Amino acid sequence: MMPKKDGFAVAETIRDVNKKVPIVFLTAKIMQVDKVKGFMLGADDYITKPFDFQEFLLRIESILRRTEILTDEEEVKIENYKIGAYDFDVKNQVLNLKKEEKRLTKKETRILAFLCEHINDIAPRELILKSIWGTDDYFSGRSMDVFISKLRKYLSADEKIQISNIHGVGFKLEVKT
Repeated sequence: MMPKKDGFAVAETIRDVNKKVPIVFLTAKIMQVDKVKGFMLGADDYITKPFDFQEFLLRIESILRRTEILTDEEEVKIENYKIGAYDFDVKNQVLNLKKEEKRLTKKETRILAFLCEHINDIAPRELILKSIWGTDDYFSGRSMDVFISKLRKYLSADEKIQISNIHGVGFKLEVKT
């Protein structure tokens, strides 16, 4: 239902140019013949409307991992951050203050890395939840709140650092200079 070219024509063009680019059809076309045509053109998945957004995201992530476009290592863009007096080694999941080392869990590391990517800016709660938990339901939200509390405790030795709760929006990792 796209203007000028339909999805099948676009898929053919993509396959002519690059056979490795993942293709996912998200469509209102529910007929078996359309699904078969999509897969015959090289689709990696064919999702019909209405669809569940969380399932859609998980399918995309699965395809990206399988095609090696997205790996766990690539999710973390920077390996080290300077947060006030702390050094944060993302790859080794370590938070250092002078010679004191605090080992973080994988979730703590991912949350802190996400906050560091948005340092002194608001990191939307929903975005953190969806990127780390894969969902933004009530229970995941409560779990994230516990992790945020732990991170606040870990960073408490430097008074210039604060993780603020921006009510109804998200969190903000603030580092005063």
